[in-house]
Amino acid sequence: MRPAFRVKKIPCLHVVTDDGILERQGILGVMKTVYETGGPDVAVHIRGPSTHGRKIHELVRKIRPIADSTDGHLFLNDRLDIAWTAGADGVHLGQRSLPIRAVRRLVGHDLTIGASVHNERESATAEKEGADYAFLGTLFMSPSHHGIEPGGVSLISKMCPVIRDMPLVGIGGITPERVGGVLAAGAKGVAVIRGVWDAGNPRDAVRAYLSELKLGEGEHT
Repeated sequence: MRPAFRVKKIPCLHVVTDDGILERQGILGVMKTVYETGGPDVAVHIRGPSTHGRKIHELVRKIRPIADSTDGHLFLNDRLDIAWTAGADGVHLGQRSLPIRAVRRLVGHDLTIGASVHNERESATAEKEGADYAFLGTLFMSPSHHGIEPGGVSLISKMCPVIRDMPLVGIGGITPERVGGVLAAGAKGVAVIRGVWDAGNPRDAVRAYLSELKLGEGEHT
């Protein structure tokens, strides 16, 4: 039986892994720090396209109690099977993942569904098919999106008149100093990878992002 799902609001800070990050020594402890610092305002996204499914499943089962203890969010990128069987709060789908509409038919509202989008067509499709939120990028130059021309915050501002009900989360090279501009353009949050995992002090990094997010949220509500 699938573990009970807890309905939550979409957090403002999404911290995404990659295969290399999942291989790091002590990564579970760093995730614990992220959750303890961010609480309900943070989501950890387990993304490991080349990592064995069983390993990810075992990791998620270890993370779940930590997320529960802080009211944090736990999402799986692409792996609907693991999200469902390991008790994640949501699944995040890319453009080559299962269709959003098909996943929604399968899970109903027992999972939050996110999507990665890059333009107006993809954004409109994600909203129409029932995504609860979408990552929109790439906004700035980023090692994670090598070779992709960044769109800047104007990518967000151009999309907001088109997307009415689906929260947009900016992604791609976002530092704490850039958060204010991303929110001013209309985003409801930010997604980061190296800004937290590669920080000398992940706790301070999460605090810096959340401080700017709270400040920006107050200015644009």
